[in-house]
Amino acid sequence: MSVLESVDTSNRHQGVGIVGAGLVGCLAALAFAAKGYSVTLFELRPDPKTVDASERNLRSINLAVSNRGIRALKYVDDAMADRILEHIIPMKGRMIHDTTGTKQESQLYGLFGESINSIDRGFLNDCLLAEMRHSDDINVLFNHKLVQLDHLMREDETPTMTFVDTRDNKAEPKTFEFDYIVGADGAHSQFRYQMQRSMRMDFQQKYIDMQYLELYIPPNTLEGATSKFSIDPNHLHIWPRHNFMLIALANKDGSFTSTFFSPWSVIESIKSAQEWVVFFKKNFPDAYKLMGDDHLISVYESNPRGTLMQVTAYPYHNPTGRAIIIGDAAHSMVPFYGQGMNCGFEDVRVLMELIDTNHGNVTKSFKQYSDARKKDLDAICKLALDNYHEMSSKVTSPLYLIRKKLDYTLGKYANGTLFQWLPLYTMISFRDDIPYAKAIAIEKRQATILNRVQIVSLTALALYGAVKAAQCWDRFRR
Repeated sequence: MSVLESVDTSNRHQGVGIVGAGLVGCLAALAFAAKGYSVTLFELRPDPKTVDASERNLRSINLAVSNRGIRALKYVDDAMADRILEHIIPMKGRMIHDTTGTKQESQLYGLFGESINSIDRGFLNDCLLAEMRHSDDINVLFNHKLVQLDHLMREDETPTMTFVDTRDNKAEPKTFEFDYIVGADGAHSQFRYQMQRSMRMDFQQKYIDMQYLELYIPPNTLEGATSKFSIDPNHLHIWPRHNFMLIALANKDGSFTSTFFSPWSVIESIKSAQEWVVFFKKNFPDAYKLMGDDHLISVYESNPRGTLMQVTAYPYHNPTGRAIIIGDAAHSMVPFYGQGMNCGFEDVRVLMELIDTNHGNVTKSFKQYSDARKKDLDAICKLALDNYHEMSSKVTSPLYLIRKKLDYTLGKYANGTLFQWLPLYTMISFRDDIPYAKAIAIEKRQATILNRVQIVSLTALALYGAVKAAQCWDRFRR
């Protein structure tokens, strides 16, 4: 039997309940509080301050913060954004490591020196939680497991959420009542599941045949070293090997968070820690020298293999416009375009801007959000999945490099003078004013042009070669 605990809304505030104190849930809480709402944030996990850091970081792919994420942070609180951005490390491009471990090639991201930015996921989450502790309008309840949503279908009813305290098996469930409720509890969202029980919602969950394993490159402590970083910190390092790959992103302390991605068949074919060391040394010789046998053995024996999953759902709101899902709860994507967190933060900004447009009418804004966001979310989920092939294979292809060079040249020197031209990466990562779906539509048109240019160029080259060959043959016959 539940004990009803209505959140106090006797003052000017309306009550908003948010499930999930991850990155998106925290930013949503700060955003609603900034607009004058009384927010209660529920989290299944314990307070991060009570958890050992090493346990928290076993499954933490470093984040690449780009313009969409930064814009959302600044929308919520400009000063907060500046405090967080003091801790980022700019990455101006990819650094491609060859199979010999002796050659590296820089591939710049931006047309004019723009960068994406590396930051530790746990650190960013801690920053947002710390910001919330300064707000009188946000209450955070850890160790609370959502077990039921109710009153989602009738306009005259107020939604409720029922939780159990995971620290006390004998405690009775508690039911909380709010004016509006938000699910930001990740890909395995219990909030979304509870919404689906009472409404028609399209939903698809797809596991990708890919695993990830986190590794670590320590700071450079060699005597006489001029930098605490053992490799360039201002690049996202990639060791592309077609069927699998390794990446590494810098941390402020001089270390790198590294992640090995492969099909499950690859990692499962390695039967022992020693086989893993041999495999790693053969395929990533320069990274092997930075990590060493002991670390690789420890990783193989102790670190969990993470799964990659894509989730899509629609609509994101309930029929009464009182409940909504955002972030991974609505659109979990694979990490290969670096947009998961950026997209989730953009969810918050788009939702808040709808509330602004509708003069504070949250119900109307929730109902408009689904149609306003669906095309863009579908687009970025597909793009993230497609980009794995580019990162693991295409970045070393001569034809790909020629095409990228042409794309870059047109974007830098022709755009705005001869005609409009923007590379896809620029639109996704650096142009937060261009929605994802529009960026992909523009890219399709540009790709058609590039394909024709390549065909004409290759045909001309082939004809030139044929003419030269004929001339040589003619001279030879004489």
